[in-house]
Amino acid sequence: MIAALFLAFAAAAPRPVLLWHAYRAAEEDALIQLVDRFNAEQGDYRAELLALPYDAFASKLTSAVPTGHGPDLFIFAQERIGGWARQSYLQPLDGEAKAGEFPSTALQAVTFEGHVYAMPLALKSVALYRNRALVPEAPRTSDELIAMATKLTDPARGKYGLAYPVSDFFFHAAFLTGFGGRLFDEPAHKLVIDTPEAVRALTLVRSLALEKRLIPEEPTGTLVTAVFNSGDAAMAINGPWFAGEIHGVDYAVSPLPIISETGLPMRPLLSVEAALISARAREPEGAKRLARYLVSRDAAVLRALVGRQVVATSAAYDDPRVGNDPLLSAFRAQAEVALPADNTPQMGAVWEPEKRALASVLSGGASPADALAQAQRRLTAITRAAPPEKSPWPYLAALAAGLLGLGFLARRKLRGGGGDLPVTALSRGTLRAYAYVAPAFISILVLVALPFAAGMGLSFFHHGEGHYTFIGLQNFIDILASRDYRISEPMSFYFTLGVTLLWTLANVTFHVGIGLFLALLLRDPLLRFKGVYRVLLIVPWAVPNYITALVWKGMFHRQFGAISALLVAFGLSPISWFTRFSTAFAANVVTNTWLGFPFMMVVALGALQSIPQDLYEAAEVDGASRWAQFRHITLPLLRPALLPAVILGSVWTFNMFNIIYLVSGGDPGGSTDILVSEAYRWAFQRNEQFGFAAAYSTLIFFFLLGYSALTRKLSREPGLESA
Repeated sequence: MIAALFLAFAAAAPRPVLLWHAYRAAEEDALIQLVDRFNAEQGDYRAELLALPYDAFASKLTSAVPTGHGPDLFIFAQERIGGWARQSYLQPLDGEAKAGEFPSTALQAVTFEGHVYAMPLALKSVALYRNRALVPEAPRTSDELIAMATKLTDPARGKYGLAYPVSDFFFHAAFLTGFGGRLFDEPAHKLVIDTPEAVRALTLVRSLALEKRLIPEEPTGTLVTAVFNSGDAAMAINGPWFAGEIHGVDYAVSPLPIISETGLPMRPLLSVEAALISARAREPEGAKRLARYLVSRDAAVLRALVGRQVVATSAAYDDPRVGNDPLLSAFRAQAEVALPADNTPQMGAVWEPEKRALASVLSGGASPADALAQAQRRLTAITRAAPPEKSPWPYLAALAAGLLGLGFLARRKLRGGGGDLPVTALSRGTLRAYAYVAPAFISILVLVALPFAAGMGLSFFHHGEGHYTFIGLQNFIDILASRDYRISEPMSFYFTLGVTLLWTLANVTFHVGIGLFLALLLRDPLLRFKGVYRVLLIVPWAVPNYITALVWKGMFHRQFGAISALLVAFGLSPISWFTRFSTAFAANVVTNTWLGFPFMMVVALGALQSIPQDLYEAAEVDGASRWAQFRHITLPLLRPALLPAVILGSVWTFNMFNIIYLVSGGDPGGSTDILVSEAYRWAFQRNEQFGFAAAYSTLIFFFLLGYSALTRKLSREPGLESA
C-alpha cells in the first residue's frame, strides 16, 4: 500500500528539467521570472536553473554532457553548434523553429548541415551609438561618418569622433563585409583571410586610427565606455550590452552605414544566443517544452523589457513597448542585415590570426597586405590537417619494456646491488618506514604523477572535434621540425624557446640583483624603521600576480597610462609599449621584476643573518675593502642559500604565464609569447589541439629537468643536491 502511494506520488510530482545559463544582472532576473511562470503554469515539469561562469561554461558542458551529467537544456551562442552536433552532444530541433517565427539570419545561425539545433533567444551584433548633442543625425555612408568624426576630433584635447576596440575582429568584421570580404572560400568552405577585400578594409581602418587619428589609441572596451560617457567620443561602435554601461549621455543607436567605395552595407557578425537541448537530456520533452516557452511571444516581451535583450522572436516586436523601443528596434534592424557567425569548428581558428593582423597594422609594424599574409600562414598552421593514425602497439611495447627495466633497477636497489635482502630485515627495517611515507607517496602519485602521465600520454594523440586519434611522435616531430612556419616566426618552437630563455635570464638577473642589493641595505644596523621597509618591500610579492599584471598593463597604456604621464612630465614622448618587441618585452620584464625581487630579497636577508659579524671585523682589521668583503665573505656564504632560490626562481619565471598573457598578450604578433603561453594557445585558442599543447608541455618539462640536473652538477654543492 505504501509502495503504491509512493509510486503514485512520484508519478504525479513534476519532473525536473535542468537549465544551465551564464546570464547575469538584468538578463538573469528576466530568466528567473520566466522560469517561475513556467513552473506555475504547468505541473508536468519543474525547471531548475544553474548559473555558471561564462569563461568555464563551454568546458563544463563538453565534460558533463557525454557522461549524462549535464543539463537537459542550456543557453549558449551558436558558435559551437557545428562541433557539438558532430560530437552528438545536441538533439536536433527540426520542425520546432518555424519559418517566419524568427529572422532568417537567426535561423541560419542555428542551422548546421541542414538541421536546426537550437531555438533562437537573443540577437547580438554591433551598431553605431551616437551622442545626440554631437551627432544628431546618423551617417548614411562611410564618407559621411568620416567627415562627422573628423570635424569632432581633436587628439590634443582628448576628443575623438569614433571609438571602438579596433583590434577586436568581432568589431572589424563589419568593415570587411562592407568591402565585400568573406571568411570562407566556397564551396570548399575553406578559411581565407588574405583577400584583396580584407586588405582594403584594413587599409581604411589604419587610415582612421593612425593617419586621421579619429579613434583613441589602444582602445579597450573599458576605455571606449569611459570616453563615450565623458563626452570625449562622439560615436562608438558597440553591442546592445554597451547601453547598460552608458551614464549621463543622451544617445541614439542606428545601423552601421554603407561603405562609400562599394555601396555595400557594413554587415557585422551576428551572434545568436539560443536554447539548446542535450542529446543526453533526462527529460527531453520537458526541455523542448521549456525551450518553446522561452521563445514564446509573452516570454520574449518580458526578456526584452526586463533583460533588455534584442529578442529573436519576431512577434515580440508587435508589442508597442518592444517595437517602439529605440534601442531594441535599432539592433533588430541591424541584425536583419548582419552576417551570422559561422557555427562550424573552423570559425574558432579565425580570431587569433585576425587579432594579430589588426594589432600589427594598427601599431605601424606592418602593411595590411603583409600582416594578412602572415595571418594566413598562422591560420594554415592552426587548421592543419590531422596527421595519419598510427598503431599504438610499438609504443606500448616500448613502454612495457621501460617499466620492466625500471622495475629491475628498483629490485636491484632494494637488494643492495644484487644481494638478496632477507624478508625479516625487509619487514622489520623498512615496512614501518614505508607505512609512514605512504600518505605522502599516495598524494604525490594522485596529484602529480598520474596527471603528469596523463598529460604526457595525451601528447601522442591528435584532438579534433571531440575525437582523439593516436599519432605517436608526430606532434613532437611537427613542433621540432617547425612545419607550416619559418623558424624565425613567432609560432616556431625555436623562436619561442629563445624568447623564453631571454625572458628567464633577464628576470632572474634583476630578481637576484635587486633582491640582494635591498637585503644588504636592510642588514645595515644603523638603518631605522627596517621593519616598515621590509613590510613595504614584500607587498609586491603578497599581492596576487594577476592583479599586479592588470595594474601594470593599465600603467603602460600609451595615452592614459601613468608611465606615459611621467614621460610627458619629463618632456619625453609617450611610448606605444606593445607595438615593438623590445618595448613589449621590457614591459613584461619590468612587471615580473616588480613581482619577483621580494622573494630573492627575503632569501638573501635570511642568509645574511647567519653570517658571523666576526668575519667582517677580522677582514676590516686586515685592511679588506667593502668590495673585497662582499666578494670573499658575503657571496661565498650566500651561495648555498642563493643557488637553490635561483633554480626555483628560474623555473617559476620560465613558466610565468600570467604576466605574458595579461600584460603584453604576446604582442606584437605573438613575438613575446613564451613556451607555456604558446602551449595554452594551442589548447584553448587554436581549435582545442590538446595533444599538440601536451607535447609542448612535455618538452617544457624535459627542458627544465635537464636545466635542473645541469645546475646541480655545476654547483658542486652538497647542500644543493638535497635542495
